[in-house]
Amino acid sequence: MSLPIHPDAQEGRPSHSKADFISGQDVRWCPGCGDYSILGAMQQTLAKFDLPTEKYVFISGIGCSSRFPYYMKTYGMHSIHGRAPAIASGLRTVRDDLSIWVITGDGDGLSIGGNHILHVLRRNLDVNIVLVNNQIYGLTKGQYSPTSPVGQMTRSSPAGSIDYPVNPLCVAIASEATFIARTFDQDPRHMGEIFARAMKHKGTSFIEVLQNCIVFNDKAHQSVVGRENRDERMIYLKHGQPLLWGKEGKKKAVRLKGLHPEAVDYDPAREKEYLVHDETDPLPHTAYFLTQLLPPEFPVPFGVFRCIERPTYDELLNRQIDEAKNKEGEGNLKDLIYGNDTWTVK
Repeated sequence: MSLPIHPDAQEGRPSHSKADFISGQDVRWCPGCGDYSILGAMQQTLAKFDLPTEKYVFISGIGCSSRFPYYMKTYGMHSIHGRAPAIASGLRTVRDDLSIWVITGDGDGLSIGGNHILHVLRRNLDVNIVLVNNQIYGLTKGQYSPTSPVGQMTRSSPAGSIDYPVNPLCVAIASEATFIARTFDQDPRHMGEIFARAMKHKGTSFIEVLQNCIVFNDKAHQSVVGRENRDERMIYLKHGQPLLWGKEGKKKAVRLKGLHPEAVDYDPAREKEYLVHDETDPLPHTAYFLTQLLPPEFPVPFGVFRCIERPTYDELLNRQIDEAKNKEGEGNLKDLIYGNDTWTVK
């Protein structure tokens, strides 16, 4: 948002509690759905900021995660399939005092809404996008989605999906988003940290949340985020630190061999050889490189992939409007409609 709520957010001296963001509506997700954890982490995080609850807006499209606005005691809109980014764009350009959040899913955001997300990201509007990725269409009962892996058998792909999946973070990086992060529903503390970072960021924040659909795609991410797998299959990114994973005494690191990564045993004496995470790199290639680290050779990265500064679309637009007003005056809509500056079509 354009007003200075981001740098002036009063963390540590909150004026709210989590209860201030609970709407009281019956939550209609399936028991055990990962969306409960995401909702709780969001409510807990926003309570740490000194911004009136009526200054928050949650806009969603269609899908299970898109019920989110009903459960937040803020303003919000349950809008059209895939079009939440477009509605958020319009709102942002006329209201610079709001904290605007788009809640979408892998189907809503990357299929019918893929084009809308792309343009919000490239324009760098000051909005926060949370994309809940469970690799399935849950609300419409279990069809494969744009992020479903090849071979996944669903009601719409009984012989196995033959589509190559979309990597949401690659879309964000290719669109030059200024804040890109990944978290998951089983770590509320990490989700809260990422949501808080997004809240403070001025520009488009894009957060992928790996989420479990207990009914139609249970344990889709368990091979990575399951507690028995995290040491070897996950890595939490830390700015300025080498990429290390594994159990104590058996740590591994990433070393570049030309343009190709290799996993090597970690040796503190050789730390200069290892890839160090730099979320502030103005070039996107390092962030893209991290999205390609996949098991079994590499762990899946979680955390902030990229965080850079760039003028926002809404700032630039309002600057143009102010310049036009200074040059031409405020103008008058009635004079424009009923004036003599017309033309005739024959």
